[in-house]
Amino acid sequence: MSDFEHVFEAPPEGAAEDWTIPQDWSAYTRVEHDTWNTLYARQMKILPGRASDVFLKGLDALDLNTGGIPDFETMNPKLQALTGWTVVCVPGLVPDEVFFDHLANRRFPSGQFIRKPDQLDYLQEPDIFHDVFGHVPMLTDPDFAAYMEAYGKGGQRAAKRGMLANLARLYWYTVEFGLMKEGDDLRIYGAGIVSSATESVFALEDPSPNRLGFDLERVMRTLYRIDDFQQVYFVIDSLEALKDDTLKDFGPIYDRLEGKDEIAIDAILPTDTVFTRGTQAYAAKGGRFAA
Repeated sequence: MSDFEHVFEAPPEGAAEDWTIPQDWSAYTRVEHDTWNTLYARQMKILPGRASDVFLKGLDALDLNTGGIPDFETMNPKLQALTGWTVVCVPGLVPDEVFFDHLANRRFPSGQFIRKPDQLDYLQEPDIFHDVFGHVPMLTDPDFAAYMEAYGKGGQRAAKRGMLANLARLYWYTVEFGLMKEGDDLRIYGAGIVSSATESVFALEDPSPNRLGFDLERVMRTLYRIDDFQQVYFVIDSLEALKDDTLKDFGPIYDRLEGKDEIAIDAILPTDTVFTRGTQAYAAKGGRFAA
C-alpha cells in the first residue's frame, strides 16, 4: 500500500485548473505551527557545516526562521525579487505535465499540508516542510533558479520523447538528493536530504553509500529508491556547472540513451569519479533505518 494520501485523479474541489489552491495560512493550527518549529529547530542543529552555503543563505534571505509555517504572501515577494520565482500551493502530488508547466514558468508547487507530530522522522509524501524548507531556499540562487526553469521546459520535451523516466532520475539525484563540492568538502543541497534529520548525516558521513562525480548521462541511466536512504549520491562541482550541463538540447542525449541498459543503484563504473566507494552495509541490512 502506498504511503501517499494526497493523490487525486483530477483537481479536487476548490482547486484551479492548474491544481493550485489557496494556502489559507490562517487555518493552520497551533499544533501544525509547532510541528514546523520542531522540524526547523532540529534541522538547524544538524545542517551548519553540512548544508551548502547557498541553502543556508537562502533560509536567511527568505526569513524562514521567524517561527511557524511561512505565509506565502510574505515569503513570495522576497523570493520573486531575488530570482523571479514564486511558490504556489497544491493539494498534493500533481500530474507531470502540471508540475513541468509550473517549473517552466518559475512557479514551485508546494503541498499545503504538514506532517503529523508522530511522522517527524519519516514521511514518504512531500509536505510543506519538505517543499518549502527543503526546496525553496535553493531557488534564491540565480543558477539553481535557471536550472529549475530549464528542467520544467525539458520535462515538457521529454514527455513527447517518452524519456520521462530518464529525466526523473536527473531531478532525483540533483534537486532531491544532490551533493556539491565546496572547497575541499562535500555539502548537501538536495531537498530530500536537508529536510531529513537522519539523511543529512547519512549522506555525508555514513560509510555505506557510494559518492560519485556527477555525469549527466550516467545519472539519467541510474536507478534510485524512493522509500529509503540512497545507495549512491552524485556530486556536482558547482550550481553553475550543473546549470551549464543541463542548459542544452537533450535530443542527442536521448538518442544515445535509447536502448541502453539501466545502471544498478550500487554500481561503480570504470569511468566514474569516486569520492567514496561505499560499503553498502546499510542496504545489506535491509535498509529503512536499519540499526
